[in-house]
Amino acid sequence: MSYSVLIKGGNVLRGRKFERIDIGIKNDKIEDLGDFSAEKADLVVDATGKYISSGFIDLTNHSDTHWTLFSQPKQESMLKQGITTILGGNCGASLAPLVHASDIEGIHKWADVTQINANWRSVGEFFDELSKHPIGVNFATLVGHGTLRRGILGDAARNLTDKEIEEIKFILKNSLEEGAFGLSTSFAAAHAKFATNAEIKELFTIVAQHEGMIKHHLKDEGKNILPAIAEIIGFARDSGAEMQISHFKILGKSSWASLPEAINLIESAWQEGSKVSLDFFPYTKTGSLLYMFLPPWIIEGGRAKILGALKDPKARREALDYLKSLTLHYDKIVVASTFKDATSIGKTIKELADSSGLDPEEIIAELLEINELQVSIFNEAISEDHLHDLITKEYALVSSDGVGYDLKTKMPFDLPHPRSFGTFPRALQIFAKERNDIKLEDILHKFTEEAAYALGIKDRGKIEKGFFADLAILDLEKIKSIPNYTALRQEVEGVDWVFVNGKAAVKSGVMAGELAGRIIKRV
Repeated sequence: MSYSVLIKGGNVLRGRKFERIDIGIKNDKIEDLGDFSAEKADLVVDATGKYISSGFIDLTNHSDTHWTLFSQPKQESMLKQGITTILGGNCGASLAPLVHASDIEGIHKWADVTQINANWRSVGEFFDELSKHPIGVNFATLVGHGTLRRGILGDAARNLTDKEIEEIKFILKNSLEEGAFGLSTSFAAAHAKFATNAEIKELFTIVAQHEGMIKHHLKDEGKNILPAIAEIIGFARDSGAEMQISHFKILGKSSWASLPEAINLIESAWQEGSKVSLDFFPYTKTGSLLYMFLPPWIIEGGRAKILGALKDPKARREALDYLKSLTLHYDKIVVASTFKDATSIGKTIKELADSSGLDPEEIIAELLEINELQVSIFNEAISEDHLHDLITKEYALVSSDGVGYDLKTKMPFDLPHPRSFGTFPRALQIFAKERNDIKLEDILHKFTEEAAYALGIKDRGKIEKGFFADLAILDLEKIKSIPNYTALRQEVEGVDWVFVNGKAAVKSGVMAGELAGRIIKRV
C-alpha cells in the first residue's frame, strides 16, 4: 500500500481510550489503521510517546465576523493549538445571508467594514466566494439571527411584522439548505431584544426540522443568569431544537453562587427531554466590548442612538448613573483595543480615572465617544472554581470564543485575548494535567468526537478509516499555555504536529504555511 503520510508509534484516541496503532493517510483521508512498521510513505512521523487525537473543533469562533478568515487566512493561532475546524456565525452575527450588501455593517464593532467588499447575498454565494480564498482551517457557519433581522430592518430595532417573520423564515430555510449548520442567537443584542416569543419559536422550529443546531448567547450572564437560562430552556422545549449555550460563564463574584442552580436547570432540562448543552473557555478574564456596560435603553437603539445619547447631557448623565449602579470593579477592567486613542491600551479604567481626575464612569463615556464605540476590554470576572466544575459535566464542551490570527501579521486588535492562541492546550494543562479534573481521553473526546456530534459533522472528529485526516499530535509532558494579557502573541507548547485534510500544517511545533482548510457544509 502506498501512503502519503504514515504516523507511527503513537497513542491513538479511539472513542474514549488510547490504542498503540499506526495511522496511514492517503491524500486527504485516513486510509487505514494498523501495524505499518515496515511500510514507507512520502512523510513518516515518529509519534512514539505522543498522544494523537482528531483535530480539535472550535464551536464558538469569531474569525469570520472579525474578518481574519479573509485578512489572515492561515489562521495560525488556531492551528498552533490543535484546532482544525472552526464554526463561525456565532452570537447572532454571520457573514451570510446578506439581504443587502450594506448588511455587512453589522460587524463594524469588530472589523473595519470600509475594507470589505461583500459581493454575495446568500450562504451559497458566500461559500462560493470563500472557496476562492485558500484558508488554513476547515470552516462551517451558522446563520446569525441578528444578521437576518438586520437584513429586513437595517439599523431599526423593533418587532417584526407577520410578513417580515415569513421573510426571515424563508431566508433561514434557504440558508440551511445551502449548507449552514443552524442558527445563532444573542438575546443581549439590540435587534434580538425586540424579537417576540412567536418569532423565536418559529425560527427554532425550522432549525429543529432541519436537524440543525442552535447556539445561544445568553441575555444575561450575571445576576439574572438563571432566568436567562430558563428562557432558553423554554424555547428548546417548545421547539424541539437542540440548544448550546455559547461561552457559558457567570460574571461577577456577587453572582457566582448561582452556578449550582444553573447546573440544576440544565440537568433538569435533559431529564425532561430537552437537549441543552454549553461550551466555555478556560480563562477567568473575559474579552468583550466596553459599550455593553451601557444601559439597555441606550444599546437597543443601535450605534447611532448610542453615540447620540453620549453627546446629549441628560442621556449621558442617566447613563453614568446607571454605570454607577452596576458596582463595576474598575481596577480589573483593562482596555485591550481602541479605534483611535491608543494611549489607553493596557491600562485599567481606574488608572485612567486616577490620572485624569475624572470619575471612572466618565472615562467609559469618553472612551466610547472618542473611539466611536470600538473599545474592547479584558475583565476579571469569572470564578476559577467554576471552570473546574464545568469540565466534569457531560454536556459541557470547550471553545475559544476567540479569533484566528496569522502569527507574523500585524494584529487588528492591540491586545488580543489569550484564548485566541491557547484555549485547548490550556484546558489540557489545567484540567487533565495539573488538577486531574478529567481524564486525558475524556477531555480530548470533548474536543473532537463530541464537538463533531453536536455540530452534525459526519466524517470528522474521529480517527477512523475513511474519515478526513484532521489530526493533532500532542506531547503531554510539554503541553502548556500560560495566558499573558499584555502580549501581542501567546506562546503555546506541546502541540507537535497538526494535519488538516492530510496536509501537515504544523511540523514539529513549527508552522508549515499550508492552506489546506475546506468549507464544511451541512448535508
